[in-house]
Amino acid sequence: MKAVGIDVGKANLDMAVYGQPKVQRFANTAAGIRRLLQRLQGLEEVRIVLEATGGYEDAVLAACSEAGLWVARINPRQARDFARATGQWAKTDALDARMLAEMAQVFSSRLRPHARREPGQSELRGWLRRRHQVTEAIQRTRQQLAMTLPAIRPLVRKTLAALVREQAVIDTALKGLLQRHATPALRSSKGWGPMFQASVLSLLPELGQLTRQQIAKLVGVAPLNRDSGQSQGKRRIYGGRAEVRVALYMATLSAVRWEPLMKAHYQQLRARGKLAKVALVACMRKLLTIINARRRDELRADANAAA
Repeated sequence: MKAVGIDVGKANLDMAVYGQPKVQRFANTAAGIRRLLQRLQGLEEVRIVLEATGGYEDAVLAACSEAGLWVARINPRQARDFARATGQWAKTDALDARMLAEMAQVFSSRLRPHARREPGQSELRGWLRRRHQVTEAIQRTRQQLAMTLPAIRPLVRKTLAALVREQAVIDTALKGLLQRHATPALRSSKGWGPMFQASVLSLLPELGQLTRQQIAKLVGVAPLNRDSGQSQGKRRIYGGRAEVRVALYMATLSAVRWEPLMKAHYQQLRARGKLAKVALVACMRKLLTIINARRRDELRADANAAA
């Protein structure tokens, strides 16, 4: 096995192979990624690890997946904790690439490979990302409107109106994409609106391919133990994909009001003395389990039909 670490930057990709001192640099462009793939395809049984860098890694990640290479994207916090655990406190692009290669060598059997996105998911993710940016801008502009000088308020109102119009255009585009790509499993219950469907479809490609425990931990709604010796701490949720969790939270709020199964489950938990937030998180986990099982059945049916 050849363990490879790629440190992703806005302009460059630094690649290190475990056991080799040289770190190669490629431009983070289409041409540079092609050269990188040629180098990777010359290695046998390659295992690639790179960090999430706010979107700069998307192109190389998609290229590696399409080329059939094993690649895992990890949280930067995990990479930094691993570096400190090995005694590496300094930080450069070359050092990070070597550290990621060492992490691939040690932990590749425990890391989850990146799930290749289906057609339309990348486009949907781009529109969803822009909607989050516009929504945050609308919230900030409304807050600024109340604290702005009267002479400036007409300008702020124009900006706010333009943002609201852009949000409407984005919503129309998202609905069109969902009509083409959303499966029946994503539309099979009350409360699963367009934003939830778009978030799950674009940000959780592993849906239906993992167990209920794995998918709950991936999203960040699995209760984690905090025990040591004779002390037994409270179970808490931690980590996971925040954007998916926010969408799941909003869908669950609607489901516990209007969907009979989720409403009964929530009321049962409250009757047993569970706090409202604890009961709501349990309902989030149950809703995620349901949609994961329905998507798993869809994938099996598609595989059987193809066979």
